[in-house]
Amino acid sequence: MAITPTRTPARQLASFLAKFEPNVAASARAALSRLRKRLPGATEIVYDNYNALAIGFGPSDKASEAIFSIAVYPHWVSLFFLQGAKLPDPHGLLKGTGTTVRHIVLTQPGALDQPAIKTLMSVAMRSAKRPIDPGQRRRLVIKSISAKQRPRRHSTDRSASGRKALPQRSPRLG
Repeated sequence: MAITPTRTPARQLASFLAKFEPNVAASARAALSRLRKRLPGATEIVYDNYNALAIGFGPSDKASEAIFSIAVYPHWVSLFFLQGAKLPDPHGLLKGTGTTVRHIVLTQPGALDQPAIKTLMSVAMRSAKRPIDPGQRRRLVIKSISAKQRPRRHSTDRSASGRKALPQRSPRLG
């Protein structure tokens, strides 16, 4: 799907979210709304990848500079701290064991408003390689659309045991 003048990035993102179950899409839209309010001036970079829809937030359209991302999977939405491996986490909220990225599965609509998550985000912003300039105009950039994708609805996305699969790896930005 090519980017065309009649299809704005906002419309493309809306169409990507529409592929998910209504409750998952609503959770993703709520998380995106909260991040947009919390991160004025951020450039949003969108990757409609094989495994997930990933929307990164950073100071530019370079994936390597992104600080956060929202990843939308068939069953859940996660907040990724893309430079989060060394963040202090006294409440044990961050998941992952890699050398760079950590994440939190957003299990409830107001999760991003929880004080512990807000604190983690503030620390991540202060320690980012390059900060987001709040005076910069917000931009939405569609970076990649994978031709082949896993199903976005859960009816065919079950593990062999019949249970929902949990995230194993962060979706790649870039």
